[in-house]
Amino acid sequence: MESSMQQAHTYPIGTPGQKWTEKEVLEWRDSRKILRSYQQEVVSKMEEVGEDFERIQYGELGYPSGPYPLFGFKSKAWDQSKPTVLVTGGVHGYETSGVQGALLFLKETASQYLEHFNLVVAPCVSPWGYEIINRWNPDAIDPNRSFVANSLAPESALVMQFVGDMGVEIFAHIDLHETTNSDEEEFRPALAARDGLEYFEGSIPDGFYTVGDTENPCEEMQTAIIASVEKVTHIAPADPDGTIIGSQVVQHGVINYPLEKLGLCAGFSKAKYTTTTEVYPDSAKATAEECNRAQVAAITGMLDFLKAL
Repeated sequence: MESSMQQAHTYPIGTPGQKWTEKEVLEWRDSRKILRSYQQEVVSKMEEVGEDFERIQYGELGYPSGPYPLFGFKSKAWDQSKPTVLVTGGVHGYETSGVQGALLFLKETASQYLEHFNLVVAPCVSPWGYEIINRWNPDAIDPNRSFVANSLAPESALVMQFVGDMGVEIFAHIDLHETTNSDEEEFRPALAARDGLEYFEGSIPDGFYTVGDTENPCEEMQTAIIASVEKVTHIAPADPDGTIIGSQVVQHGVINYPLEKLGLCAGFSKAKYTTTTEVYPDSAKATAEECNRAQVAAITGMLDFLKAL
């Protein structure tokens, strides 16, 4: 009874122990509010991206509060002899520095790497999530568990199609994320409630870390990314049990997940080199600008490593 009461208290929608039906999903969706503007904070900044990049609208989400056009950028001077690197941000729309960091990279830094790489950047995969500052899409589906065949999340399906239609092999893929206090305050309790499970409180690491692929960990590249980011912000220490968010720390600031098996964004491209970044925006030791710059440092750390191969 205590755990049921805890869950009922923790999340206000649904019946403890019972999966949500369409009724609860609708109740959840109706409780969301627009908190910021995708058009003003994201699309308008795309005008600042230089002429080295072509902006492509690869789809549109026809949600009632939209429509939300989806944009990607690719190198104009495409060279089939160069490796192609993919950068994705805003798969979880509430993870602000993933979106703003991708835009900052495009604006300030990306052109410096065009001598070595073709670049493809999708700065905000989930604009509805950006506006309501939430992890899910309107159907209470997590886009970052939906990078699978016949995906039920249009956010995931459309960016996969955008990349697939290019018909090129992706050499490296970096997916920009955050781990926030709201993960424990809102999103993990909501997930437990949605799935009819008991919620067990976890911990939030204070600092930056990366998530490599269990099947293809790219250890040296992760080391290079951490070293680059460390010049901008602090790296998350392991918990006393040697883990970060419950996963074993395999080197300073690095854990691994089976990316493709879990339907995570960094796994869909089947790139030779993959990583997911995790910035901690709620830290007393980091500003929003530092979080954005940490994402840029992660991208450049990866590219500098690949350039030197």
